[in-house]
Amino acid sequence: MEDSRLFDPDGVGVDNGTYFGMPYTPDDAALVLISAPWDATVSYGAGTAYGPDAIIEASTQLDFYDPLSPDAWRRGIATADIDYTLQEASQRLRSDAEKVIRHLEQGGSPDDDSITRKLRRVNEGSAAMNANIQEQARHWLEKGKLVGLVGGDHSTPYGLIRALGERHERFGILHIDAHCDLREAYEGFEHSHASIMYNVLRDVPQATKIVQVGIRDYSSKELDLARATPRVEQFDDLTLAAEEYRGQTWDAQCRRIADRLPEKVYVSFDIDGLTPEHCPHTGTPVPGGLSYNKALWLLETVARTGRKIVGFDVVEVSPSPEERLDAITGARVLWKLCGLALKSNTAEEPDNANN
Repeated sequence: MEDSRLFDPDGVGVDNGTYFGMPYTPDDAALVLISAPWDATVSYGAGTAYGPDAIIEASTQLDFYDPLSPDAWRRGIATADIDYTLQEASQRLRSDAEKVIRHLEQGGSPDDDSITRKLRRVNEGSAAMNANIQEQARHWLEKGKLVGLVGGDHSTPYGLIRALGERHERFGILHIDAHCDLREAYEGFEHSHASIMYNVLRDVPQATKIVQVGIRDYSSKELDLARATPRVEQFDDLTLAAEEYRGQTWDAQCRRIADRLPEKVYVSFDIDGLTPEHCPHTGTPVPGGLSYNKALWLLETVARTGRKIVGFDVVEVSPSPEERLDAITGARVLWKLCGLALKSNTAEEPDNANN
């Protein structure tokens, strides 16, 4: 580890290849960030496989003082080595996935021999990616670290959530997103970005509650599944807006959302849960959504009401060479989540009395 005593949080950002230019190694830090440069099955705009590198670059430009969690970073935020073989595999499989998607969009049969072969390759590659992320997460969790993931598309946190299921008997998921992600094998891809929460419901019984916030683009089958599944609770974007128009404060709504979560919480933050001006190049932007400050207030409310953030992800950040806003937003959401996760896992008493 670089000598953290020589690290100046008020100085020039350090371009050392780590998130936020931190001087900590994974063995010395309380929180370890793993990266998943993967977007093989995205169904609209690609590019999120380059999200981790873009967020690392943007993250050195932020200031370290955070009023939501002052000095929490001093416990250590480290960057695990990025496995770029994932990105290489994603790029190879993306070609097959695009052919499958184009074939289906043109009305082709999903049972076509060449399509089933391509689907099999993509599904096998996605399963290998999931196993890779799960093993990385398991390694650091066994060392007593908090673990966050930077994607990549929204299929990538599956392995981390599986690993957390091995360590916790019960936890909830706060899922901020424009989409439900409750589709079964979307377009034939078993680990699609549109299927992450379906797969979690099926494979991670320890995730006893999935609270979805900001959703505004979903199918009738997804809605039916959510309504029929007690483990899923939805605070859709239109209903949240309607409650605000009728005079309910955002603080009250955040408390109501937090009340639906158990003590331990995993946060899955799809950047397209925010309004599109914050993430104009994300793969599937949708009008509406949470403002940046509303999202932060929700995250802070979860921590302030005594819940522990046991893990998190930031996904679907798609950088653009012409505009850096997506990466800038992703870096700051990641910073806030790191701080709140560290803060919520201290012995401090929750502030329930006056807020």
